[in-house]
Amino acid sequence: MKAYRVVGKFPNGRTIQDFSQDVVATDEDDARHRVESSFGSRHRVTRRAMNIASIEQIDPATSTEPKVISAFRDGAPSAPAASSEEE
Repeated sequence: MKAYRVVGKFPNGRTIQDFSQDVVATDEDDARHRVESSFGSRHRVTRRAMNIASIEQIDPATSTEPKVISAFRDGAPSAPAASSEEE
């Protein structure tokens, strides 16, 4: 699993709302799906109405999203394996 930042816009009433959301996903398509699903559930926005401008992989340490921090903390099942130097 990797951390992605998805940036875009969606219609919110009479205005267009900008958004930036960090998600944990396997690839860019999965990140897109998770964001579309989340906004559809919370704001009743259809996937067709959303305008995703960019999806980029980020360093999990730069995120403030609790789900991303939780997924990459030490000891989490999806955390990258720590490399140990053997001498």
